[in-house]
Amino acid sequence: MIFKTIVTLSVYVTTYILLLSNQFSPNVLLMIAVVHGFFTAMIGLNIAHDAIHGAYATSPRGNRILGSSFNLIGANDFMWKCSHNGMHHSHANIVGYDADIDQIPVIRLHPHQDLWWIHRFQHFYIFFFYSLTSIAWVFARDYVEYFHPKINGKNKTVRPVRELLRMVLYKFIYYSLFVAIPFMVMDIPWQYFVIGFVIMHLVEGLTLALIFQLAHVTEGTNFPQPDDDGKIDHCWAAHQLYTTANFGCKNDFLNYICGGLNFQIEHHLFPAICHVHYKHIAPIVEQTAKEYGLPYNKHPTYFGALNSHIRQLKEFGTA
Repeated sequence: MIFKTIVTLSVYVTTYILLLSNQFSPNVLLMIAVVHGFFTAMIGLNIAHDAIHGAYATSPRGNRILGSSFNLIGANDFMWKCSHNGMHHSHANIVGYDADIDQIPVIRLHPHQDLWWIHRFQHFYIFFFYSLTSIAWVFARDYVEYFHPKINGKNKTVRPVRELLRMVLYKFIYYSLFVAIPFMVMDIPWQYFVIGFVIMHLVEGLTLALIFQLAHVTEGTNFPQPDDDGKIDHCWAAHQLYTTANFGCKNDFLNYICGGLNFQIEHHLFPAICHVHYKHIAPIVEQTAKEYGLPYNKHPTYFGALNSHIRQLKEFGTA
């Protein structure tokens, strides 16, 4: 885990320096921007995600320091902890509480959303919207969630003013590092800079979305609705098994880049365990699930899960 952190941060910093060096042609700069966007996603998936869950370091302070890397890639660790740790993990695939399945109206990720005619084409255009994930996050999502009166269906707790000030400060640092300084330093036409910045984020956003969404919106996962008393049929642990899926667990390269999110079942059951251990835990969890007659959804390969996700989107777009 430490080695992965060093490699990821080193490539992230090196590509940023290379972008500002004015030593390369626009085409080469574009390739560097693509690599930088991918490793930006790697920081979120592998370092910040574990740390914010308290799963990286043995001390809370260590996790807070490592989790702050989330802010340096343009997102906000406090708002992510509220929406992801607090809501998604507790209410996976429950409409109105899990923001991961409640997207913009033209995207229908569950069967309980109003069906529009345009949804029949969503399995084609979904990838464009997925690629906008990080750029929307950097410029809009955190602000909207902070000021919204509710967080994923529940009345939110009081948002500390210091967290707003901290958010604004980190956002200012990010905008300075990735907008203002490159725009002033890089010796290229302004339209090239805009294209490179957007493509960098498209790569980052698509990488994030096509890892996170395959874990919950594939064939076999459930989207339970609470009854009139606000309860669902299963206990918390069983709920994670019904609403979550693994993919490509025997692919060591995929395991490395996904930050354990391809072992989503183990992550949801044991979010405070570092993801490097999930592949050792998974056989025990699968055997126990079978012993108690509970589902253990898994896809042998990444592309198998991706195809299942596309088929699920196509089904949600027509029924």
